[in-house]
Amino acid sequence: MKVLIDMNLSPRWVEVLERHGHEALHWSSIGDPRATDRRIMDWARNNGFVVFTHDLDFGVILAVTQASGPSVVQVRAQDVTPDHLGDLVLSALERHADVIEAGALIVLDEARARLRILPIV
Repeated sequence: MKVLIDMNLSPRWVEVLERHGHEALHWSSIGDPRATDRRIMDWARNNGFVVFTHDLDFGVILAVTQASGPSVVQVRAQDVTPDHLGDLVLSALERHADVIEAGALIVLDEARARLRILPIV
């Protein structure tokens, strides 16, 4: 899976995701760190990437635009480091790979994963 890591998450996620077979890029390595969320979403959609973020705005954009992609994986926790959430995120990517490929918003916290198929209507 190709994963674009948003600016609000550590670039250390790249190594964690790549070590488990994913192609991963941190937005800071390919785009303007001040880019809008819409710009990041457009880039991800045009390049076949899933957006991985801690930002609520990506889910709002999907809902408001009723877009069918890109998929967004959103973590909701105080500690969003790979050391704390790595296993949870990797497990969710594997478990929900088919719906992520088709288009989904997945919200993860320490207790559960909530899944919405795109478009959100």
